Amino acid sequence: MRMLGKVTQGLKFAGSLSRNARETSLRTLTTSNSRQNTSTEISSKYPITDHTYDAVVVGAGGAGLRAAFGLANDGFKTAVVTKLFPTRSHTVAAQGGINAALGNMENDDWRWHFYDTVKGSDWLGDQNAIQYMTREAPNSVIELENYGMPFSRLEDGKIYQRAFGGGSLDYGKGGQAHRCCCVADRTGHSLLHTLYGRSLMYDCHYFIEYFALDLLMEDGECVGVIALCLDDGTIHRFRSKNTVLATGGYGRSYFSCTSAHTCTGDGSAMITRAGLPNSDMEFVQFHPTGIYGAGCLITEGCRGEGGFLINSEGERFMDRYAPTARDLASRDIVSRAETIEIREGRGVGPNKDHMYLQLSHLPPEQLKANLPGISETAMIFAGVDVTRDPIPVLPTVHYNMGGIPTNYKGQVLDYTEEGGDRVVPGLYAAGEAACVSVHGANRLGANSLLDIVVFGRACALEIAAEHKPGEKIKDLSPDAGEMSIANLDKMRYADGDTPTSALRLRLQKAMQDNAAVFRDGPTLQEGVEKVQQCYDAMSDLKVSDHGLIWNSDLVETLELQNLMLVSSQTVVSAENRKESRGAHAREDYPDRVDEYDYSKPVEGQTMKPFADHWRKHTMSKQDPVTGKVSLSYRPVIDSTLDDDVEMVPPKLRVY
Repeated sequence: MRMLGKVTQGLKFAGSLSRNARETSLRTLTTSNSRQNTSTEISSKYPITDHTYDAVVVGAGGAGLRAAFGLANDGFKTAVVTKLFPTRSHTVAAQGGINAALGNMENDDWRWHFYDTVKGSDWLGDQNAIQYMTREAPNSVIELENYGMPFSRLEDGKIYQRAFGGGSLDYGKGGQAHRCCCVADRTGHSLLHTLYGRSLMYDCHYFIEYFALDLLMEDGECVGVIALCLDDGTIHRFRSKNTVLATGGYGRSYFSCTSAHTCTGDGSAMITRAGLPNSDMEFVQFHPTGIYGAGCLITEGCRGEGGFLINSEGERFMDRYAPTARDLASRDIVSRAETIEIREGRGVGPNKDHMYLQLSHLPPEQLKANLPGISETAMIFAGVDVTRDPIPVLPTVHYNMGGIPTNYKGQVLDYTEEGGDRVVPGLYAAGEAACVSVHGANRLGANSLLDIVVFGRACALEIAAEHKPGEKIKDLSPDAGEMSIANLDKMRYADGDTPTSALRLRLQKAMQDNAAVFRDGPTLQEGVEKVQQCYDAMSDLKVSDHGLIWNSDLVETLELQNLMLVSSQTVVSAENRKESRGAHAREDYPDRVDEYDYSKPVEGQTMKPFADHWRKHTMSKQDPVTGKVSLSYRPVIDSTLDDDVEMVPPKLRVY
């Protein structure tokens, strides 16, 4: 009874007890005869609490919250399992804004937004999903406004919209678009708090500071998740008809990134261990303006407000790389331009190894009104007063275009060359954890907050369309989650010689050195070898804390396992893609390789076979035991949902 009381204390619902905390029963894990000896020993240490829900959402950032309260609003009994308090999710760090063709600054059209997103993706984005996102964007922003999100305003009361990278009018022919709705430079913070506050109106059951270990799969269908309660060490199985993964990205695979320490690719790793593929993992976005030495994000909104980059000669060098868009070219282009400037000796600082972002020419009142957070961040982390001095910046890992493959409804996909796409029953994904793919090879700034609210909502809408609250849920097999608990026990008592932090640093440096802004064959091959060596070194890990209550050493080790999986798939996928596209820039293969040579008229050309070009999605699976990655490829979807917009045919991508 004392143990049951401890479990009840760990179940949180917005500061009060979740009802089901009093309803669940504690029981030990029953296992099959073939594993009776090991399982009996493990189950005596780790009693299981079972829960049953219509839907379980893993992650409580913007995508998870929007999915959760959408489901609760439709009457689904919904649990939210999150390793962080919701308002600590990484959505809170987004600064610049959320794109929507509201037309508050000049005439705009969602079709122009659609065109910009397809072009930004370097024609690797699925155009049906891009149409869905950009068409839903205006209503999504108005919905947020109705929820109380305090957008920055124009004098006439309309939402203020700033310029952002890659945005244009009239299909690239009408100049720079002002499409980015913002709350000064703290848009993600405002959005996350707005969504969390809204979610409290609904009967969502929050399981806060519960670390999801694995999916529960039965005969190819997802029937829930298994999780570790961090504050008391108990194990919980969440049985559900529908499971939504909204676990964020994996920026912490790299040494220098803008991501929180909790961005460890948990969802993609759970997918891998379930035998399902991830998609397009080689496409990692480097943001052009991370603070030099600290990695903290300096929003693209600085350049949208009129800031610009300069080199050691005081030159606005982006004029040479993107004569039209200049500093508001797509992020991959700006990051590569900075890297080239540094390589050619025009970097700034004693070591000539970074660039300057100039804001001091902007009026102080504009900086105070629209960039207050940046002004503060620059002073704290760079010692710079932005009204007088430039900010030292360097390209920094910021976003993962790849992730869990889904369709535009949020349904997770498996793929085979023989059978094509197959929807995985009961499983959905949204946000940075997912690869819809609306971002393709490169995400446009301010499309990520749009992504999370549009596709978080899409998951809820699709579940409501296909299911009803209270539907019968498939029973769990007696040993469901057994392997997850065995792995937890193994890591808890790992007694090698390598601390988790040391191996994590080794992995991060290998990724930083071998899968960076510019890549080539030998460097990537070395990266594959280094990451595999790190993977093999997991057998020598040392976990010092053997407890279960708030064991950060254990949790960081489990997160490192996840980082190993996603890092392996990233570098192997990058080594195998013999072209340059979007954020994947190879110096030994500098050209994009499409089915046609789009630098010339298509008429008269013969289409290259699927195997001979690279305008296709990478699908990566991995053996969690050996670390071996296997790749296959899936066609890009060029068709749109309907006749509201025409598909954008590939062409050369210039700004």
